[in-house]
Amino acid sequence: MAKLLRAAVFALAGDFIAGNAVETDTILFAMKSVIVGTAGHIDHGKTSLVKALTGIDADRLEEEKRRGITIDIGFAHLNLPTPNGETFRLGFVDVPGHERFVRNMLAGVGGIDLVLLIIAADEGIKPQTREHFDICRLLAVKRGITVLTKSDSVDADTLEVVRLEVDDFLRGSFLDTSHAPLVAVSALTGVGLDELRSALTKIAAEVPARDSAALARLPIDRVFTMKGFGTVVTGTLVSGTIRKEEELEVFPAGQRLRVRGVQVYGAAAEQAIAGQRTALNLAGISTDDLARGMTLAPPNTLHSTSRLDVSLSLLPSAKPLKDRARVHFHAFTINPMRSFAWPTPRCSCREIVSSCDSFRRWLRSEED
Repeated sequence: MAKLLRAAVFALAGDFIAGNAVETDTILFAMKSVIVGTAGHIDHGKTSLVKALTGIDADRLEEEKRRGITIDIGFAHLNLPTPNGETFRLGFVDVPGHERFVRNMLAGVGGIDLVLLIIAADEGIKPQTREHFDICRLLAVKRGITVLTKSDSVDADTLEVVRLEVDDFLRGSFLDTSHAPLVAVSALTGVGLDELRSALTKIAAEVPARDSAALARLPIDRVFTMKGFGTVVTGTLVSGTIRKEEELEVFPAGQRLRVRGVQVYGAAAEQAIAGQRTALNLAGISTDDLARGMTLAPPNTLHSTSRLDVSLSLLPSAKPLKDRARVHFHAFTINPMRSFAWPTPRCSCREIVSSCDSFRRWLRSEED
């Protein structure tokens, strides 16, 4: 697995040896970067659509090829020209659709700017369509496009029935088709892909730029070793800027390290800025000391905690939460177990936790 990740994600050698980082960095810095996540049921064509748009197969693991399903998050990118002469750099995060891999899905969608909710025209809305859509709502994703894939596999009447079903399902949400695009496509024939690119261009223009002057934070989603370069991590830079030779600290471990090299979307760069898919070649640390869920940031800027105050929102389909219930807490790429508790003094209205949209709670680490 590590060998496949090295080959697929961080092709360092060519760019670093060629020494073309400065020119590449200037081009990438001038582009607006937008992170696009996929969501949807297994076998509804998420990975095929990403490949049709970008030419990149996000399924790189041998097991994914053998089983024909996405298991872990995958990545691709696309330079999208705009009518006014600008170019947007879209980074795609392709997520697994199987219910067993929902944690991997959550690790991928934490830093996205917009979502492609993918529904197969020959199957319609399925369980993970609903689950992934609910996750996007809980993450407060504000922009997206609904894509009806495999449109070539159904007749016009069936496609229209599916459109009506999806219209009703999305009504009142951020993907309500009265203001958000719904596009029917076929990754096999190419029908609808130009319309989808146009919709992506329009929505990407609406995404506000992330703050590259803020505190740098890189939640890690992949860790591996590359022969000749050593430790490599990847992630979406959610804020700030990371430069070559900069000193960083890995949280919560507290170990310091040096950034030996930077790549953005597979190209060598002098720096990575907020909103970009980023790979860092690190010195002073081994892969044994790193893992998905850790965060890189400047030294002495973050602090670990065993307790969080949260504003809790429950979906209508969720079971009522009880005091001291054990829950998974997802934040970007991390998902540790936490215990849920009522604040002190304890609220006596237990029914509120199952009926209100949002309520103050706190979460406590199980190590506490």
